[in-house]
Amino acid sequence: MSMEKMTKVEENFQRAMSLKKMVDRWQNSHTNCLWQMTLSQRRNPYATLRMQETMVQELALANKQLLMVRQAALHQLFEKEYQQYQQELNQMGKAFYVERL
Repeated sequence: MSMEKMTKVEENFQRAMSLKKMVDRWQNSHTNCLWQMTLSQRRNPYATLRMQETMVQELALANKQLLMVRQAALHQLFEKEYQQYQQELNQMGKAFYVERL
């Protein structure tokens, strides 16, 4: 082989080696990160449990608030329909029966 081909082959080989080293470093750092995450979860299981309990409480409160909002919207809808029916009955000369105490 000529010298030019030898240098190109060496350059390509060195590029491939540097890419392989970069991939190896990334894999090592990724593995280390996963290891650290599992280690922190094992070290502090009570914090994880407290966080889960807090999330459950927050979800319960959010569901309760959503229920209240939906009930208020339904109440407004019923009130609007009641007003509309009352207007229609008034146009016909009629009214709802209301018992007075």
